[in-house]
Amino acid sequence: MTADAFYRQQGEQLVPSELTRGPWDPGAQHAGPPSALLARALERCEPRAGMRIGRITVEVLGPVPLAPLSVEARVVRPGRSVELLEASLAAPDGVVMRASAWRVAVGDVRSDSDPPPPGPEQGRDRDFFPTGQEVGYHTAMEYKFVRGGFLELGPALVWMRMLGPLVEGEQPTPLERLMVVADVGNGVSAVLDWREYLFINTDLTVHLLRPPEGEWIGVDAVTHLDGTGLAQSTLWDERGRIGAGAQTLLVRARA
Repeated sequence: MTADAFYRQQGEQLVPSELTRGPWDPGAQHAGPPSALLARALERCEPRAGMRIGRITVEVLGPVPLAPLSVEARVVRPGRSVELLEASLAAPDGVVMRASAWRVAVGDVRSDSDPPPPGPEQGRDRDFFPTGQEVGYHTAMEYKFVRGGFLELGPALVWMRMLGPLVEGEQPTPLERLMVVADVGNGVSAVLDWREYLFINTDLTVHLLRPPEGEWIGVDAVTHLDGTGLAQSTLWDERGRIGAGAQTLLVRARA
């Protein structure tokens, strides 16, 4: 099964489809697809052979509307072996997300990789949050839960893959596939009832050992609360560990 793209290129802008819609506001995007747009811009910013992104941090400045977006990226700190990049994502009313990334030279040193957890073939479908919308991020992705679920409290292990491209007519890169998925950590591992509490991530940081292989991305997530929240995710492909994610959470009772 395939789905339409999350975005369509229109001149210098990227026009979102309904597939970008998140679960909490029918007029706002899930943070995954716009995070992947920032990653796309960072990867395309003065690329160099033998270097790749080792860390990317996305700052969520506000809701991302279902409106045309523009993305810019630049090298902030050039270097022979290490470079700092930054990117911004703007909606009609201003910048809504920013990202920074370290691009580093790839060496030959390797260590033994942890074996992957049970794969997607051992997972099962679980219900998404009742958004009231027939089309959205939840219909653009395939989910296989090995542990937990969107509507279950506590840690979770979920495998996810995109059913269509990020941008119409383009083959998603491994980093784009990862960033579309990595933002789900807090949503799948909530420790409070979503009907009574908000747990909104203000950021997403992904540390990347290597680019993922294949379509499936595994997210093994847990959330901790102590005044504020921290969602931590171990990220996998079907070969092994690919990195880690973390999100700062604003937690409060619903009005």
